[in-house]
Amino acid sequence: MRLLFIGFGTVAQGLSELLLEKRVELKRKYGFDWEVTGIADTLKGSAHNSGGLDLEEILAMAAAGRSISDYADGGCDWDAPTMIARADADAMLEVTYTDIKTGQPATDHIRAALARGLHVTTTNKGPLALFSNELIDLAARNGVQFLYEGTVMAGTPLLNLVRETLAGSAVSEMKGILNGTTNYILTRMEDGMDYEAALKQAQDLGYAEAVPDADVLGWDALAKVTILANTVFGAALSPADTPCTGITEITSAQIAAAAADGKRYKLIGRVWRDGEKVRASVAPQLMDLSHPLAGVGGATNAMTVTTDTLGDVTVVGPGAGRRETGFALLNDLLTITSRS
Repeated sequence: MRLLFIGFGTVAQGLSELLLEKRVELKRKYGFDWEVTGIADTLKGSAHNSGGLDLEEILAMAAAGRSISDYADGGCDWDAPTMIARADADAMLEVTYTDIKTGQPATDHIRAALARGLHVTTTNKGPLALFSNELIDLAARNGVQFLYEGTVMAGTPLLNLVRETLAGSAVSEMKGILNGTTNYILTRMEDGMDYEAALKQAQDLGYAEAVPDADVLGWDALAKVTILANTVFGAALSPADTPCTGITEITSAQIAAAAADGKRYKLIGRVWRDGEKVRASVAPQLMDLSHPLAGVGGATNAMTVTTDTLGDVTVVGPGAGRRETGFALLNDLLTITSRS
């Protein structure tokens, strides 16, 4: 499989490390062999070689701060649209930055790749939150796969769980912890920190951005519940359709009072069927300590899936990380291989 990277930041490099590390095993166990033929990154440069790029060398160049455009055997100045149109590739990995408000430029990258007949996998939440139904239909019309496991809970297999392992089950509700930053802050507040100190620690550890609004105001979780509503429940929601409340108004006194009452605050993203309608919400909720979600601390994510066959099934795992999110892309590539 000839792979094309659009974006070569942390997640793309995490996948690259896994591809190199597991190359023999992937071919032996899954029949998956690969070459990276193209890379385009706005900041890191571009390279293309139809015979394959030396991925180890490319990673070393990126680590040293050297431009990929200086790669000796294929460095070029192609931007992303040019690379998508001209690269010799079978599958595109769209791993550029996420813009939850517009979904761009990632959505146009995915549209162009699908229209050209390339398989696509992405970890970019913007296109899925805003245009999932359009992109899924476009992939079907062009006879290619479009997969996006890494858009929700990173490499923790939530979408695969519902699509594959829970096939034949009717899902009536999904609710869970979809943002590790807010879960970390709430955990630290329960340990005695106030909100500002907990946020500062999350920023120091790299969990929260300098401007943390996407996390603490609930927007990141909102994008994820929109993706679940549309891809699992078959809805056609936009983020604007869903009420969203973050954690910024929760006080240390409320945290302490909840603990005294045998409860714990969690920022919960929820999607459920309400008759013929699909509804979603993001808001802090008080969870009984006996609920599986209440015991999930730190930056971990978790989701409880309510089914007609098994009742509640809860999956817990990392919701972010270089290798963890890179693994989601790898899993999608293996799925594409198995279906081809």
